[in-house]
Amino acid sequence: MAFEVNDMNFDEVVIKSDKPVIVDFWAEWCGPCRIISPIIEEISIEYSGKAVVAKCDVDNSPQVAAKFSIRNIPTVLFFKDGKIADKQVGAVPKSNFINKLNALL
Repeated sequence: MAFEVNDMNFDEVVIKSDKPVIVDFWAEWCGPCRIISPIIEEISIEYSGKAVVAKCDVDNSPQVAAKFSIRNIPTVLFFKDGKIADKQVGAVPKSNFINKLNALL
């Protein structure tokens, strides 16, 4: 299951991780976010132990959203060694996320 990250725990879970991390920036009211939500959950199960999968509600975590200039959602950021390594904006097929994540493993 994907970690819930927010303004308080983002650095601990994402930036300090020793594994690649993908963070789904989303909001409850966002239709495309609901489309990719099951995909993100599948990836969290499939990559358990190999990567960290997290979700960040932009309405509840405005500082993190602002820090990474999240202007459109869903936005999925891919982190490696605490730095942004890749980015995907919008609802796309699962293979797009998998390809970007595999490149970081």
